[in-house]
Amino acid sequence: METFQGIPVSPGVVIGRVFVLDYTRRRIPRRPIGQGQVSRQVARLDNALRESIEDLDAQRERTEAELGGEAAKIFAFHLGMLADPTLVDPIRRHIEDERVTAEYAVSVEFQRLAERFGSMGDATFATKVDDVWDLERRILRHLMGERSTRLKAFGDSAVVIASELTPSEAASLDRDKVVAFATDTGGRTSHTAIVARALGIPAVVGLGGVSEVAEEGDTVIIDGDHGMVILDPDEATVREYETYTERMRTFRLGLRELAVQPAVTKDGERIRLWGNIEFPQEIRAVLEHGGDGVGLFRTEFLYLASDHEPTEEEHFQAYKESVELLSGKPLTIRTLDIGADKYTLEQAAQPERNPALGARSIRYSLQHLPGFKKQLRAILRASALGPVRVMFPLVTNPLEHRQARMILTDVMEDLADEGIPFDHELPVGIMVETPAAAIMASTFAREVDFFSIGTNDLVQYTLAVDRTNERVASLYSAAHPAVIRLMKEVIRAARRRGVRVSICGEAAGEIEFTMLLIGLGLRSLSVTPSLIPSVKRVIRSVEVAECERLARRVGSFDSERQVSAFLRDRTRAVIPEAFDGRSVE
Repeated sequence: METFQGIPVSPGVVIGRVFVLDYTRRRIPRRPIGQGQVSRQVARLDNALRESIEDLDAQRERTEAELGGEAAKIFAFHLGMLADPTLVDPIRRHIEDERVTAEYAVSVEFQRLAERFGSMGDATFATKVDDVWDLERRILRHLMGERSTRLKAFGDSAVVIASELTPSEAASLDRDKVVAFATDTGGRTSHTAIVARALGIPAVVGLGGVSEVAEEGDTVIIDGDHGMVILDPDEATVREYETYTERMRTFRLGLRELAVQPAVTKDGERIRLWGNIEFPQEIRAVLEHGGDGVGLFRTEFLYLASDHEPTEEEHFQAYKESVELLSGKPLTIRTLDIGADKYTLEQAAQPERNPALGARSIRYSLQHLPGFKKQLRAILRASALGPVRVMFPLVTNPLEHRQARMILTDVMEDLADEGIPFDHELPVGIMVETPAAAIMASTFAREVDFFSIGTNDLVQYTLAVDRTNERVASLYSAAHPAVIRLMKEVIRAARRRGVRVSICGEAAGEIEFTMLLIGLGLRSLSVTPSLIPSVKRVIRSVEVAECERLARRVGSFDSERQVSAFLRDRTRAVIPEAFDGRSVE
């Protein structure tokens, strides 16, 4: 028995049989050609590109019919890449200048592109390397006449284990046969992870070398709840997980009844539970699971899934749809939170040395005002249709916030001059995602309407740990005392100034943290929609005074292991049915 710890990207636990999907990139030999053959090789490339585009169009339509529009947008993104001259032109020039075959030029240029993306240090780019390989394989198949049929040859209860799995390959999995997958590489925000959630199958990524030791046909346990993969488990472990899956199935069925119940503690304290979304259609899941609104609308996919910068109208239509679906419940929109106005190869060709510490989020918006103003105009127009809030990401000093507010005011004046309605009292807040913002919270509290603590980046910047890097994944923990102290300071500063404060990072959806967050003073949590019922179950089982005592005890600990163990034990005592049968953690 061998256990691997990775990054959970799609929840659930399954026991199945290993199917090793070995897609090792073959080496394409360099074959020189004569001058007279150059035009033929360019024509072959153009034909392969055209056929690849036709394939992608068909796959986009199939994916939309089977998995929904959100997953289908990934292939619209791929189409945009193939239409980008900064990808295609270097391949043509390589053929013409070096006088080599189209296959070799494609292989070399995609290798260069993947290396640039992978070395940039920004998870937004690094997690898209799979998309690069996806396109390379598709074009090479058309050039070389190869069409793999192995993906269609699965047996029942197959668990796909691979070094990497591209979005196209993930979307092609037969859900009647494939029950889960695990990969050596990948991160939470990759397109492959999004497809996994759309498929509704457990998935774990960032496992390192699991594909190198997995033996086809062996039994494997995929624990998508906790990011674990167990190869060749012994009988005791199998029985343990069988018990766990049955108890969790019963537990989750019971949670459905909570959707119509309020999130109120035993002593009557109301806790607002909001949903984190990336697409308007996810609002249905927020409401079905009993959410009070949307606490975080990530707008990045308006950019990432498109081959052009979104227009004001495209922004507006997405926000309008969201407001209408919420029917009076609040919508919190975060402005662009990536380091580029759209995800293009041209921008990747001129990378920053350290994008995670570079011109990303609000910094980028303030440097690219036309696009920022388009988004703000659309948000303001949507605010006339229902309750909308706007928040600026990665604000680290008051000047950034003041500049963003000034631009927002300018846009408001423009709309007023044009006679376009909007909410003149639009609530404006900031994401608290860095130690700088947390330490300066008392200053920010004089100027903002609300705070939203983004634990994902707060942990990353406080602990200097890349959350998508499997090599240091064990160091990434929201239970670290330094992170908890920073959150506590933000909540205190907000209370002194009467500023509303919520939390929207992944920690908000982990039930082990629920009592601590309430004890620290939070009364609004924004989580993945499917996690709302389980968090609500904890809330309805505790009293505020009990949570406050827990928070004081946690404040005396000096290691994340102490904190994690204590929170897990206390939560287990409150809702043992959520933990029984699981001793492997």
